[in-house]
Amino acid sequence: MKTYGKGTQAVQGGYRPGSGQPRQVPIVQSTTFKYDTGEAMGRLFDLEDSGYFYTRLQNPTNDAVAAKIAELEGGTAAMLTSSGQAANLLAIFNIASAGDHVVSSSSIYGGTYNLFAVTMKKMGIDFTFVDPDASLEEIQAAIRPNTKAIFGETIANPALTVLDIEKFAKAAHDNGIPLIIDNTFATPVNCRPFEWGADIVTHSTTKYMDGHGAAVGGAIVDSGNFDWMAHAEKFPGLTTPDDSYHGITYAEKFGKEGAFITKATAQLMRDFGCIQSPQNAFYLNLGLESLHVRMPRHVENGQAVAEFLSRDPRVFEVFYSGLPEDRYYELGQKYLPNGGCGVVSFRLKGGRKAAEQFMGALKLAAIETHVADARTCVLHPASTTHRQMTEEELTAAGIYPDLVRFSCGLEDSKDLIADISQALDSIDASA
Repeated sequence: MKTYGKGTQAVQGGYRPGSGQPRQVPIVQSTTFKYDTGEAMGRLFDLEDSGYFYTRLQNPTNDAVAAKIAELEGGTAAMLTSSGQAANLLAIFNIASAGDHVVSSSSIYGGTYNLFAVTMKKMGIDFTFVDPDASLEEIQAAIRPNTKAIFGETIANPALTVLDIEKFAKAAHDNGIPLIIDNTFATPVNCRPFEWGADIVTHSTTKYMDGHGAAVGGAIVDSGNFDWMAHAEKFPGLTTPDDSYHGITYAEKFGKEGAFITKATAQLMRDFGCIQSPQNAFYLNLGLESLHVRMPRHVENGQAVAEFLSRDPRVFEVFYSGLPEDRYYELGQKYLPNGGCGVVSFRLKGGRKAAEQFMGALKLAAIETHVADARTCVLHPASTTHRQMTEEELTAAGIYPDLVRFSCGLEDSKDLIADISQALDSIDASA
């Protein structure tokens, strides 16, 4: 099969209509599907045939869009979920259960941290968080006999650390466990983690993949590379019979290319029901069709804004791997040679008060609990999503009181810089 470039995959991947069929991915807005016999439907329930019987598990629209994402990431199978949070929940829960353990980078999105450290801990899964800059030996030391996976983000939100994927992959594979990477900020346009040793990739498709703030969603992609049967004792859910499907063993029946996603769909989506709506999948596909053209513009704007901020004396520190002075510049050059994303995080001199004044003075950038949109948006975590914390707690969590997350959209960079400049001037005027 011919391998197409990312642009062609973004536009035409996942769905190739035949003669007389709709050119656009059809929205199959139906909860159920008709069959002529109960026996035919029964074979679907037994996973003996492929097809659709209830949209809570699968839907043709969703599967076409998931197939496009799998093509973009270079994976063998994928599924859509109702949100990025749901994607990370299912990706972990598919191989870990009560009594198990997972190692995660500590530099991850706050919502994911809470999911792991609070909610999934209540489910009996323990997490150890390691510094993203930890040595191989330090990562290895965090792994236990009951560890089932290592998790990290290509580009962390909002700290913008760049993960050394190869190092974390080696730690995982030396211990017979998979590496799961959240690739939301980089997208497969700027980084394909499977090429660096990752085994499973997740996305909040709400962000750059949708790109227009229109639809919440998530995705899970399997590389098809991890050999579950080679480590059968660690992953009984995949390597021993599932009584709820008449004793099917996923890794045997669907192979390493299809076992993970089949189990996540047939078992977890069946029970949790966190499916993405077909309408949202349709919106997502529209966003994906321009992803390869939008990401370079986001990066271009992010680089211009980061360079401007790095030269301004009122800015204490800028976090952006495209800057040569950034601590993650070398890793960025390795994993993100075409640039990372359009998000720039920075700290302002003057602390929380200066950050709040800066936010209030912006005219183009909208204050939103959102990121990675066609429109520029901005967030001050300390006074919004993390406002319940003291300044000491914020610093311990890496969310500084003076930290601003600025997500560059697709506007003209000179206009974004002018907006930032006048907002910085307003801080001086009010001092």
